[in-house]
Amino acid sequence: MDLKMKDIIDLFDVPEKTILAWISEKKMPSYRIKNQYYFNKAEINEWILKNDIAVSEKILDLALTNRPVSLLDLIRTGDVHYDIGGTTVREVIDEVVDTIPIPKSTDRDTVRASLLQREEMMSTAVGKGMALPHPRNPIISDLDDESVSVCFLKNQVDYGALDGEPVWALFIIISSNAKRHLEILSKISFLCKQDDFMKTLRERPKKKVFLNYIEQVEKEWNGR
Repeated sequence: MDLKMKDIIDLFDVPEKTILAWISEKKMPSYRIKNQYYFNKAEINEWILKNDIAVSEKILDLALTNRPVSLLDLIRTGDVHYDIGGTTVREVIDEVVDTIPIPKSTDRDTVRASLLQREEMMSTAVGKGMALPHPRNPIISDLDDESVSVCFLKNQVDYGALDGEPVWALFIIISSNAKRHLEILSKISFLCKQDDFMKTLRERPKKKVFLNYIEQVEKEWNGR
């Protein structure tokens, strides 16, 4: 496991009794080994999003790979898409896969099957009308093929989100390995906790405006 109890306490800046309560009441994913709690980074990131838990900027440091993740570059590769059709999860995924850029190292059928398989295991809805579809296991190996496609849906779709809200925006994540996926997820997770970001997202900004917003945010991160 990646994290110990002291790491979780530091990340959330709350006492241990609060963490224990979250494990019991909010089903925070954890593993108890020889009376010690351990945690998986990726599982904690998804739990944070789904349960709307406040975090500090320390979440951005959960996974730092040799080649830092740039959301701006990933979104430029995956592009921003509007009015994606469909009234069910499967219909939306079909439309998404037919719309977004697909890495040369794979094909649309593989991407479609991987995204649907992940949804069948557990919904990727994270609340507030958002979902983060991604393959369960990496389907590419080249970092240059990674992408994040931002998709605004034409219809609100029931994704089985814990907060009950239908989904209207997707971040399709295609990463080359688990560490890269975690870093991408960490950055999106942090953004989703910012009121200004969610306000901007709900306005369905034009591509240029949205990319400028992401560029400014990353400049602030890099300068901290």
